[in-house]
Amino acid sequence: MQVLAGPILRRMTPERLTFWLMTTEPASVSLALVENQQTLLDLSEAQAVDFHTQVKAGENLFIHLLDVSLKNTLPTQSIIHYDLRLNGLDWTHWAKNFVYPDHPLPFFILQPRVNSLLHGSCRKPHHPSKDGLLRVDELLEKTAPTEWPSLLMMSGDQIYSDDVAAPMLWAIHQLIPKLNMPNETLPCVQIDNSQTLHQDTSYYYARETLLPANEANRSMLAQVFGGVRKPVFTTDTAHNHLISLAEVLSMYALVWSPTGWETLLEADGWTVPSGLTDEQKSDFLKRQATLQTFVEGLPKIRRALAHLPVAMIFDDHDITDDWNLTAAWEETAYNHPFSARIIGNALLGYLLCQGWGNCPERFSTQLISDAQHVLNHPGTDKHDHLVQALFRFSKWNFTWQTTPPLVVLDTRTQRWRSEKSLESPSGLMDWEALTDLQQQLKGLEAVIMVSPAPIFGVKLIETIQRVFTWFGKPLMVDAENWMAHPGSAHTLMNMFRHKKTPKNFVILSGDVHYSFVYDIQLRGPQRGPDLWQITSSGIKNEFPKRLLDFFDRMNRWLYSPKSPLNWFTRRRRMKVIPNKPETADHGERLLNAAGISLVKFNTDGSPQAVVQMCSDGRDIQFILSEEDATWE
Repeated sequence: MQVLAGPILRRMTPERLTFWLMTTEPASVSLALVENQQTLLDLSEAQAVDFHTQVKAGENLFIHLLDVSLKNTLPTQSIIHYDLRLNGLDWTHWAKNFVYPDHPLPFFILQPRVNSLLHGSCRKPHHPSKDGLLRVDELLEKTAPTEWPSLLMMSGDQIYSDDVAAPMLWAIHQLIPKLNMPNETLPCVQIDNSQTLHQDTSYYYARETLLPANEANRSMLAQVFGGVRKPVFTTDTAHNHLISLAEVLSMYALVWSPTGWETLLEADGWTVPSGLTDEQKSDFLKRQATLQTFVEGLPKIRRALAHLPVAMIFDDHDITDDWNLTAAWEETAYNHPFSARIIGNALLGYLLCQGWGNCPERFSTQLISDAQHVLNHPGTDKHDHLVQALFRFSKWNFTWQTTPPLVVLDTRTQRWRSEKSLESPSGLMDWEALTDLQQQLKGLEAVIMVSPAPIFGVKLIETIQRVFTWFGKPLMVDAENWMAHPGSAHTLMNMFRHKKTPKNFVILSGDVHYSFVYDIQLRGPQRGPDLWQITSSGIKNEFPKRLLDFFDRMNRWLYSPKSPLNWFTRRRRMKVIPNKPETADHGERLLNAAGISLVKFNTDGSPQAVVQMCSDGRDIQFILSEEDATWE
């Protein structure tokens, strides 16, 4: 038996432990916990059955969630080794280099009071930067048990379903037959089943030509793309967009673990698919070299994810670019069976590989049973019915009861549609969702809130997005910031000013492929809470350097504290104090460096320090810059 991915620690509390993993065979599990040679738990295979859910996705692919409720509360701030056995075999039989030096077993440290955490987003395997998750492994190896973070928050784009390098798609197609996943009937004219889709020459660099094209699609999107045939999926990198459920699940196996790659590469190594043009072959080989480096880092990343609780929430690229950005996009994408299937497959993959472990009780036994039926017989009417049920599902958001609580928002599926135009940006959360959030926050002293997209962004970039929106082209500039929709922006700001709102708001965000930190003070008859916007992006992605330098410089000039333009565009009654990267030479506020953010907290829930642990080995702290504060 092979463990294709995991085990990954998910929600871990003194009363409940959650493990996620993928295997190539069905497995019975047992679990023992040991602290200082004292056994805290010894859960036999027979006892673990009540806590173990196993989903069969192929003859050689099984997805497991072990969600153990404990009778006795576990100690905190102490190393607890765990012996997770699969069919009686310990980790030495199914993983290599899985434990840290001087430890016989993997372990975790429960830290319900958040003294520090790690967070980041946007991990694109074929981006040329190094993998920021390697810094997580490096930190854990150095710090246990002192200064051990409470958790790793991954705030979106854990995979890129819509932006897949051809060598990655090749690997996915080599892995699928080994996993022996069932054939999926596809509602597509050119390719009507997944087995044909997965063939060697199957639409590499040309998958956008398979996507639905009708008059409604063309009329909506031609104005954005000048008539280029790119219906529904608006990313300019959709040439290798994941389509089938088998492709999505295989992608997850390949981004979190080296096992699948070892199976593929040990025999014949990389192979360039036939039928590619010279230009495509050149691109394939270039991306292949980058992916080879990515693969070499996966053993350490697998080790890190097995030692630290990991929270995850989707953003657009986990499903597809511009997901639900406008009501017009939704009408077009969901009203064609093929585009709906593509989106639904990615969402089902997210459910099984990410969402399930955040809050297992949110996902009913019936929902998992329906998913199992679809995995057994993909492409049937029940598959489409489950897809529609997932589109209606409203419990993707979740809260971990840490101190302060970690409140993770769903800013993708509960959107506030524009009343002005179907093509205007939707609000990131609708009124009902924001009202529920306000009720949840009442009475809390502090909160760590996760919004995949920044709530307070870069003013110049938001202005550019508003201009393109005014011309009816929001998709061109990814106009999905909180302030793009007046209703959601007004409701959100009122929530922050509510007299029973937490005194300290730390907002963690990603999405934008650069990092920045704001200290925000709200104005009014009474001073509002203290807010901090901490954006870390990407884990393995970066913004085009010259373009970001230009935006950063122009933003400082046009919206400086003394700028008339800043005076005339005030609208939010707040003071924004940027925290500059300590390496800034000319007053830069934006940091363009792949990596992961380390946030340390004071006892009142306010941030003590914010450090971007860059994938190139640098540690860059953000420093408060009061002289650059602006009133907005």
